[in-house]
Amino acid sequence: MGESHPVVYKRCGCTGQRGRCPRLIDEGHGSWYFAVQLQGLSGWRERFRRGGYASAGEAEQVGRQLIAAEEGGPIGAGCTMAQWLRCWLATVQGIRPRTRQGYADHVRLHLVPALGRVRLSELSLRDVRRMFTALAGRRTRYGRPLAAASLERIRATLRAALNEAVREGLIDSNPARAVRLPAAPRPRAQVWTERRVAAWKATGERPTVAVWTIPQLVAVLDGVREDALFPLWWLAALRELRRGELAGLRWMDLSLETGELSVAQQLVHVGGKLVAFPPKSVAGRRTVALDPQTVRLLRRHEHDRRAEMTRRGQAWDDMGYVFTRQDGSPVAPDYLTYQFHKLVDKSGLPPVRLHDLRHGAVTIALAAHVDLPVVQGQIGHASIVLTADTYTSVLPELHHQAARATARLVLSAARGTARKVRRGWCGWMTQV
Repeated sequence: MGESHPVVYKRCGCTGQRGRCPRLIDEGHGSWYFAVQLQGLSGWRERFRRGGYASAGEAEQVGRQLIAAEEGGPIGAGCTMAQWLRCWLATVQGIRPRTRQGYADHVRLHLVPALGRVRLSELSLRDVRRMFTALAGRRTRYGRPLAAASLERIRATLRAALNEAVREGLIDSNPARAVRLPAAPRPRAQVWTERRVAAWKATGERPTVAVWTIPQLVAVLDGVREDALFPLWWLAALRELRRGELAGLRWMDLSLETGELSVAQQLVHVGGKLVAFPPKSVAGRRTVALDPQTVRLLRRHEHDRRAEMTRRGQAWDDMGYVFTRQDGSPVAPDYLTYQFHKLVDKSGLPPVRLHDLRHGAVTIALAAHVDLPVVQGQIGHASIVLTADTYTSVLPELHHQAARATARLVLSAARGTARKVRRGWCGWMTQV
């Protein structure tokens, strides 16, 4: 085996075949492996292999990345953090492409510059603390300090890399586990009340997460009713779908006869391409009920799409998606964000993000007295605690309803008591 080139081969889990399974010639059977020779701590070159890759090209690319990570010394307890982080990044499996990209960004921008020269075996809690102290004082390109949530994500990347080093027996413990960072509170959506709108117009100040009132939402939907993606904006505003789920919705996922849609996949931008992936969790794979108005909108949209497909003929790229570009190709999530931002600017209403429509949809459902467990199922959360903690920013009128209901309960009890005790004792009740 050449030292500078990985050997790539295919294997499967079929028993009794000794790696010679005749079905390996089938494209969908088995997975690809790579094997490389790396310098071990003993000074001898040792065989290192990993598998589970979807293609030979992917396996070979990871093998080459691992060889590149070895430059400067062996991959082991005596290697530098830069070598180990690159080795780990090249071989980590079972993560989503966007997660891998986040790991790579953290390694490149933060972890290697701060810890890259430290030996893996010598990394201490003090080193990690010093890094996060420096990061906390760093400013983003917008002049703001790194958010607590960003620091927590960087720590999660470092912790995952060091956990793997512990599993490999290269270090005894993970110093990133003991680091205490500022709490990263989950942002709660704020409703665009008249006072907040006035403050925004005067100073530009806006909540981190904001939702429209029902009249504001109606005004926006009325203003975009002629937009080609109007059914998509409607679904986002009323049925709590994420932008990737909207972009990935196919006609085969719709059952307009029963008034339902299935969230079976989402589109994600990876390496400059749109790639379909299943939802993040089992709870994310869900069935969403549709009201009659939404069904009518989607039927009309289907009719318009079929007419456009007929008109374009061979030029139509029919991939079966509900929401498409003018040539029939699927829309990218980032494109939806861009288009929505333009529509909001044009409306003149206070700004919200496309993802904020998801918060607003839950708010409207709560205003319509939908039970929280039902909302949890529709939004695709595995835990009702997460739903309650994140999305229950209710509309102002619900607060007033709760206040009136509480007062009615107390006054009703007071009136009942007044019949049984001296009138003077409950005289205050008659003043209310």
